[in-house]
Amino acid sequence: MTSPDPDGLLADQLLRLARRLHRLQKHHLAPMGLTPGQSRLLRLLAHYDAPPRMADLAQDLEVVPRAVTTLVDGLEEADCARRVPDPENRRVIRIELTDVGRKALGELRSARLAAAEDILAPLTAQQREQLGGLLSTLVDAPGPC
Repeated sequence: MTSPDPDGLLADQLLRLARRLHRLQKHHLAPMGLTPGQSRLLRLLAHYDAPPRMADLAQDLEVVPRAVTTLVDGLEEADCARRVPDPENRRVIRIELTDVGRKALGELRSARLAAAEDILAPLTAQQREQLGGLLSTLVDAPGPC
């Protein structure tokens, strides 16, 4: 009989946790009518000083430009963002937050905190601190990607 692969088990647990977090986030975002991808784009838009180009968003989100187009379409339908022409190059389209989008950012923070609390509820404060340190180590570690 072979012994279990601890790294394989850990990888499986991390993937299951990521899927669970995604489902919880979808559940908490549903009342807002936004998808996790749209919420990520909305949060990203808030970090720009000036409305970014679609190509900038695709690069920052690490997706193909077509994926950004679909996300922006959804945010426009929700009146959270709008396409605006670039004042210096009419062929370039920029994306800006609307007032509705700025208001939605506060609701997004609440939804994200609620999803995180659902996941972290079984942990003590000390366990949460430990987990935070471990996750920081993994997130900040240099790697091929």
